[in-house]
Amino acid sequence: MNPFLGPVGASVLMASWLLVVPHAIQAQRFEAGESVSLDLAVELALGRSPQMIQQEQAIENALLAKRSAWAAFLPNVSASTGGSLRSSNVLDPNTGVIVGGSSDSYSAGLSANVPLFSGGSRFIELDASDADMRAALARREDQRHSVILQTKNLFFAALRQEELLEVRLVQLERTEQNLALVSTRLEVGRATVSDSLRARLDVVNARQALLETENALRAARMALGRQIGAAAPVVPQLPEDLRPSPLALTDEEIMVVAEESSPAVVAAAEAANASAAAVTVNKTAYLPNINLSSGYNWNNQDRSFSGGSTSWSMGVSVSYPIFNRFQRESNLDRAQMTLRVSRLQEEDARLAARQNADAALSALRTAEIAIAIAEEAVLVAEEDLRVVRQRYEAGAATILDIVISQAAADQAAADLVGARYDYVLARTELEALLGREL
Repeated sequence: MNPFLGPVGASVLMASWLLVVPHAIQAQRFEAGESVSLDLAVELALGRSPQMIQQEQAIENALLAKRSAWAAFLPNVSASTGGSLRSSNVLDPNTGVIVGGSSDSYSAGLSANVPLFSGGSRFIELDASDADMRAALARREDQRHSVILQTKNLFFAALRQEELLEVRLVQLERTEQNLALVSTRLEVGRATVSDSLRARLDVVNARQALLETENALRAARMALGRQIGAAAPVVPQLPEDLRPSPLALTDEEIMVVAEESSPAVVAAAEAANASAAAVTVNKTAYLPNINLSSGYNWNNQDRSFSGGSTSWSMGVSVSYPIFNRFQRESNLDRAQMTLRVSRLQEEDARLAARQNADAALSALRTAEIAIAIAEEAVLVAEEDLRVVRQRYEAGAATILDIVISQAAADQAAADLVGARYDYVLARTELEALLGREL
């Protein structure tokens, strides 16, 4: 691996722009009513997310820090040059006599120094930069799944409202059929005016529910459009299969993955490792520093590269701060406090991951059961509505019975839609938490 990581950093930045710019341009081409698939919506949302760009910048900063940590093992090299002019006759300050001398002076030099021993701080800082890099990568992965979760929530929210709109359309159609049935019976004297009024009120309520669902659907499509960078409402394409399916991991395995390798936990753990390295670096301040230095110098009184005098030097120096006004102690105390906070944050991240995974699993199992219950409720409610309508036509039931039965059927259909998408969203949330698809 290249120790300077310059090409890697440039590649990361270039890849980020290659992902962002085409998607941002493509997103502006969406028109009202244009459809988008789930994969494309996620891709576009990732490409235009400011949080993702910030995480890419954090990774680049970590790359630069790692390069600096590697560069600490290399010597510092500097070059110097100079020249001066003065009068040919000068006053000798020792004798007070004016003497002749050269009017020119030219010099050049090259020097280098490298730390031979610094208490091992360079190796520790290199390890710390590795931990910072892994933490940055984990935070980017966590942010990526957060954007995916947000996009899927908006995508499925729009699909939910679309299916609820179909339920409302069926509801309106049934209420209009009921009104027509009541009107026919009213003409032959087999229904009352009250029956007609109830049926008309039911139609009005169905139209109101339809209008509210249409508004909710447009708002959901607009929110999805904003997420992918479109200035108009977009229509989500229904995925091939949203039915419940077995998870790739058992519940016990899911809990282990959440607690040990989820992106949020990895980021917290690596941040704690970097804090631990910072504590060790501050402890090296109690050890001496050994440096090697060397230099080469050239001087000449003539304006020429030939001639002149040269000299070179090489030396080793050892320094040890006996007392530096308690700066070492203060820095070490702050680093240790930061480490304690980081360890607590790591522990809390593990507990939070376990808690969230348990909640997501519970929501997933509940949604699976709710789907089965809702499907049975739809069948029962539809059959009940059919029987009540037949009884009303036979004069054995009232219009109120139909209204109640139909309301139950409409609610059962809406509950089924909600249960299906509750399952999808619970599974999506669990995948975002674990940082992997199930």
